[in-house]
Amino acid sequence: MNSTAVFADPSVLVPDVVALRLRLEAVLDDLTDARVAAPSALPGWTVGHVLAHVSGVGASVARQIEHARAGRLVAFYDGGMPARDAAIEAAAGAPAEDHARDVRTAALRVESAFAALGADGWGAPIQHRSGTVLTVAHAWWRELGIHLTDLELGATNAVWSPALCEHIVRYLSPRVPEGIRLVLRPEGGAADGSAGWEIGSGVDVTVRGAVGDLVAVLAGRDPVGPLTIDRDGVPGALPELLPWP
Repeated sequence: MNSTAVFADPSVLVPDVVALRLRLEAVLDDLTDARVAAPSALPGWTVGHVLAHVSGVGASVARQIEHARAGRLVAFYDGGMPARDAAIEAAAGAPAEDHARDVRTAALRVESAFAALGADGWGAPIQHRSGTVLTVAHAWWRELGIHLTDLELGATNAVWSPALCEHIVRYLSPRVPEGIRLVLRPEGGAADGSAGWEIGSGVDVTVRGAVGDLVAVLAGRDPVGPLTIDRDGVPGALPELLPWP
């Protein structure tokens, strides 16, 4: 877990994306219209808002990859963030059946785009954040895994694989403010036998808990279980994290 690599190999990423999509489909099998209208874990958003966002991100990621294969650069969202926000609001109240269909369609479109890539295709440039196909694929991995838990439909951060946890921590490490050394120590050790993560330098803030809960905290999500937080050896609180990169 102490690798400095932010991005995983496609041979790791792609199967994990498929596993998350299958887990999401299983959750959506029991989705009802009433549950669509219920609050999600994200302030101000219903379950329907989260699902509409996931569908939109999936379609946008797939489009980035499809155009990249043809050597074209296109915007992530036509009309930018205002159009994205309007689309989410418009679709949030759709019936459960429509949400389940749209999420599945978008996710499968991403996987089809992955399958069409050759070995060199992952490095093709895209317009989104001046990145590559590999970087936008990782964005989908994060979005799918984290928002699966935001739905509060039975899937918790325990479904995040060690590889996804590693990626999320490395990607979000810039959230740790200057002057803080954030130490994340999994209770009982991590799945790969390592001691966890150490981010930054300065005053030691050590957080102990389940692996998924430690990653969730860095992602701005509530932990499922208890956390123990020490600041320079005495009980303390988490530092205020910086915005997402």
